Formats: sequence, structure tokens, C-alpha cells
Amino acid sequence: MARVLVIEDDPRTAAEIAAALGDHGYDVDSTYTGRDGLLRASTEKYDAIVLDRMLPGDLDGLGVLATLRTVGNETPVLILSALSAVDERVRGLRAGGDDYLTKPFEFVELTARLEVLVRRRTVSPRETNLQVGDLQIDLLTRAVHRGSRAIELLPREYRLLEYLMRHRGHLVTRTMLFEEVWGYHYDPQTNVIDVHIGKLRRKLEEGGQPQMIHTVRGSGYILRAAD
Repeated sequence: MARVLVIEDDPRTAAEIAAALGDHGYDVDSTYTGRDGLLRASTEKYDAIVLDRMLPGDLDGLGVLATLRTVGNETPVLILSALSAVDERVRGLRAGGDDYLTKPFEFVELTARLEVLVRRRTVSPRETNLQVGDLQIDLLTRAVHRGSRAIELLPREYRLLEYLMRHRGHLVTRTMLFEEVWGYHYDPQTNVIDVHIGKLRRKLEEGGQPQMIHTVRGSGYILRAAD
């Protein structure tokens, strides 16, 4: 069971986060100040930290993060903040944050992003091949096969598929895809992700092969092995 530390000054928000993560099988501890959070993160082992950006007192979220990174603590950190400006997001990531989620947020997205961070930590850095069921990617040659059939993908389609396969079995939201595959913030008015997902599905399912990319209505997508 993955352990998560929540550092959030609002007890109600902290309790809601802990409940949502607990429902997904996480073991959650909560602290309410930067000092207490830093002490807990420094003395116990966690798989990820959910860190509020605007903590009261003399040690805010970025201070906690900078101190952890200075002493060599590499636990993945998801920053929560009401500050949504690009400059603030950049500050958080440059301070050592692994992801940044603005308030208000949906708990389904918080959980999805946390799953990505926890999973990323367990992936071997020397991984050269991804496989989900009969679907394979050679990360060195960028060759894609489903069974014995080679699949030709455009560069964006390849990056989209690679991201989905790296997070196989987990919900990936549209926001996450926009940020990680397209490299900019999600515009809810655009259907570019749906268009690319549709093209990728057709290539994967050519010849009547079973569906692998599944839509979670209102949330995003999950890639899993065909039944």
C-alpha cells in the first residue's frame, strides 16, 4: 500500500483529500503546517507528498519543498495552489515539484495525478520496451506493434500512446495529456485530444482487434489490455 503525506493547512480540505485517497487504497497521513510537514517528510518514508503552496507561518509550501530537495529527499511532490498563473506554476516546478494542480480541483484528477507520480517512481530508468497485452512499443526504435502487425504512427500519436502505456490501467485526464503530450494548458473548448484519440483508436483496432483505449466520461481515458 502506497503511503502519502498530505500537508494542507485547512483541516476540512485535508480530511477530504485523505478520504478520497483512502478510497483508492492509499495510506494517508495529514499535517497542517510547513514545520510539521517537513518534520514528518524528513523522518518517515512516503511514496508521494501532496503539498499546499500557501501554508501559514514562516515556512510555506515552496520552503518545505526547497528544504526537502536540498537534503536529498526525492519523494514525488504534487503541489496544490490557488495561484494559477503560469509564473507560479513554473516557480513550483523549478523549486522541485513534480506536478502542480490548481484549486479548486476535482478529486478524480488529484488521484489520477498522484497515481502517475507513484507509478513513475517505480519505473526502471533503463526500460526500453513497453507492453500492454499484445500491444508493444520499442522505446529505442519507436516501433509499435500489436501482435505481429506493425502500426505506423505520427509523432504526436506516438507520444500520446507512449504516455497512455506508461500509465496503463490508470485514469489519465485531458488536462494531463495536454500538459505532458502537447506541452501547454488544457483548453476545454478544443477537441484536439478527442480527435487524436479517435485516430489512435482506429489504428490500434484495425482489422477488428479489440478496444484498448477506454473513455471515462467527463474525466479522461484509461488504456488497458483487451479482454
